[in-house]
Amino acid sequence: MLETSARLLRLLSLLQAHREWSGADLAERLGVSPRTVRRDVDRLRELGYPVNASPGTGGGYRLGAGARLPPLLLDDDEAVAVAVGLRTAAGQGVEGIGESSVRALAKLEQVLPDRLRRRVGALNAFTVPMLRAPGSSTVDPAVLTELAHLCRDGETLRFAYRGHDGAETRRVVEPYRLVCSERRWYLVAFDLDRADWRTFRADRVTPQPPHGPRFAPREPPAEDLAAYVSEGVSTRVYATRATVRLLVPLEEAAERVSPTAGVLEAEGPESCLLRTGAASPDVMALHLMATGFDFEVLEPAALTEAIRAAHGRLGRSLARPGAGGPGAEEV
Repeated sequence: MLETSARLLRLLSLLQAHREWSGADLAERLGVSPRTVRRDVDRLRELGYPVNASPGTGGGYRLGAGARLPPLLLDDDEAVAVAVGLRTAAGQGVEGIGESSVRALAKLEQVLPDRLRRRVGALNAFTVPMLRAPGSSTVDPAVLTELAHLCRDGETLRFAYRGHDGAETRRVVEPYRLVCSERRWYLVAFDLDRADWRTFRADRVTPQPPHGPRFAPREPPAEDLAAYVSEGVSTRVYATRATVRLLVPLEEAAERVSPTAGVLEAEGPESCLLRTGAASPDVMALHLMATGFDFEVLEPAALTEAIRAAHGRLGRSLARPGAGGPGAEEV
């Protein structure tokens, strides 16, 4: 009996970790015959687990959606990973998820073994979350779930999109992937009306079902979608684009330049390249100076001129009488 129960738990764990298994694969993993697998699947169904089976040579078993959430089987590392994810979820820009995360974390801690509870407890006790700024945009988790399902199922998405100027447009796209930054979620999709790939902020998307039809996946716009979105939101959307050499190692630059501010590329042990954009050369000059790094402008020439003009204004301001303020010492 104990052996059968352990095998059922192992079978359930396999079904939860993989979208679909063939009977032969499950039999091999469990070390039993395909007939035993069929009996164990029937036992799981009797216990309320919706195990679906598809016939034929390409068929198999998969855990379907049921009327209630079945218990999840997690190993030690998975349990700690879930706890870490719940702990940091409040900062991911998903509306209302902070309170839900706290409740889920409390439930998880109740069933954790002592050895894991101590690890998670230490994480909670010595971690201080940085809350999002008041008024910052968040995305409805129901919208994220809907977008993720459409990406998974390859189904055309129809939605209203609110641009940065507040204007609303209607879009029909083939959704491909969701990409999240430290503050926002983005949808990478092929816009059918514009016949090109586009990146949309998820908090500005309002789905308008019914969706469909299904589509055949296209070749993605880039192998590294995170870098593609970073370049899109930090560079491609701006009129002024620049390539700048920062005279610091890549790791140091990454501490101050976020993926939404520019794309960093390693160049050597003591320098890296920054590709970024801004509304104008003057604004870009201010952003570069705000990094606190020494740098060299590679392009465009207009940025060099803007920096030269700023240098002149700063120099003239210091040269005026009384520029040093009360008590200033002469050098």
